[in-house]
Amino acid sequence: MKMTSLKMKKILEEKLANPNYHITYNRDKDTLRFEWKDTKQGMSVTLPNVVAKYNQRGDDAIDELVDHVSEALRIMNEDHKLTGMEKQIYPVIRATSFATKTKAGTKLVCKDHTAETRVYYALDLGKSYRLIDEPMLDNEGWTKERIDEIATFNIRSLSNDYKKDTVADNDFYFVAHQDGYDASRILNEAFLEEMKANSKGELAVAVPHQDVLIFADIQNKTGYDILAQMTMKFFAEGRIPITSLSFIYDNKTLELVFIMAKNRPEKR
Repeated sequence: MKMTSLKMKKILEEKLANPNYHITYNRDKDTLRFEWKDTKQGMSVTLPNVVAKYNQRGDDAIDELVDHVSEALRIMNEDHKLTGMEKQIYPVIRATSFATKTKAGTKLVCKDHTAETRVYYALDLGKSYRLIDEPMLDNEGWTKERIDEIATFNIRSLSNDYKKDTVADNDFYFVAHQDGYDASRILNEAFLEEMKANSKGELAVAVPHQDVLIFADIQNKTGYDILAQMTMKFFAEGRIPITSLSFIYDNKTLELVFIMAKNRPEKR
């Protein structure tokens, strides 16, 4: 049986039926929105995307989506405290195009990182996390400096194991723990310094999506081209894409570069 958006709509409405939810279908955008009746907080699902995943993975794709939507809605409807949860606070890297406010207009706590990236802060809730907003800080009398200090300390406590691959005499290292904070490890300065100290050539760093951090020990011109292609591929495939561009790490700074095919990078 061929799956269509309307069939998928019916399946999701049945699986996520809840008397406390208001479910609306936007025919023009082909999206299905689930929100709490009392707070109007919720999330939208793009049906053609779900159909595409279903065609690739079958019922597993639907079950996974239902879990994600249920968990997200549950988190939206809870009051979360920061005090006592310090060990569960982590930084997350997002593209600069990522919203700085929630759909309800609440400001998220964030800070600038590079021309392509911004740092947000997450309260880890096990299966998922909630981005920390300014009212959460205000309610507990916390400052942005305090949340940044705690999150930065916690990211240093995570494992930095990686897999290594050598292509055309260039070494590539992939950090992919699938814990939601792989890209965030770019904020661990000690880790970057360790990789720089052990590199033979120029050290490039990339965060194409949330679930991977790539280091490239570039030892010849071909290395830049391989890194550009690799980063673009990861960026296109990532669940939460960040940037397809790379950075050169030197003197404790990340300098954005645009890698021309078969060329050294040009600084931006």
